[in-house]
Amino acid sequence: MPSSTATKTPTTYVTGSPCAACKFLRRKCQLDCVFAPYFPPDQPQKFANVHKVFGASNVTKLLNELHPMQREDAVNSLAYEADMRLRDPVYGCVGVISLLQHQLRQLQIDLFLTRSQLSKYHQSSSSSSSSFTTTTSTTTNFFGGFRENQQQEQFLMRNYGVVENGLVYDGGIATAAAALNGSPVGFGRVRAAGGDEQQSFGP
Repeated sequence: MPSSTATKTPTTYVTGSPCAACKFLRRKCQLDCVFAPYFPPDQPQKFANVHKVFGASNVTKLLNELHPMQREDAVNSLAYEADMRLRDPVYGCVGVISLLQHQLRQLQIDLFLTRSQLSKYHQSSSSSSSSFTTTTSTTTNFFGGFRENQQQEQFLMRNYGVVENGLVYDGGIATAAAALNGSPVGFGRVRAAGGDEQQSFGP
């Protein structure tokens, strides 16, 4: 059996009615009509506006000078400019462009101000975090020093025989311990050489 191969044939735009340009100009639409690919029969107003503003002969000359890949963009640009010129005979599309540029500048200013506000908030947050860290460090150092003083006091009491029940009292050591802890010096008992206990005041 012979193998069936699909052959691609170029598609052509076939219509029974002339393009919008030829219909508007009341002429026969040729196969090589330069307007036909860009002004279909169902868009008569598009060509009417372009013809009114630029003229059919000028558009024909422009399209013939352009590469076929560039013609569609050129026609769309001409159609937009013609439509805006008919809406605003004084400024045309320039008025719309100026308005869009103004809006763009305003948005850029708003964006700059917003970024400035965010930068201030970030700086304030960083300052608050730094202050909190400093306060925490100071508090830690305070309580650390307090615990160290307590440890020194306990060390002195152990080495010099200061007993919690007050039976033996050494005034000099108790004064040093009280100075470290910030507590007042109290009464105590001193054991005499003969073994008798005598009441004594701290210095």
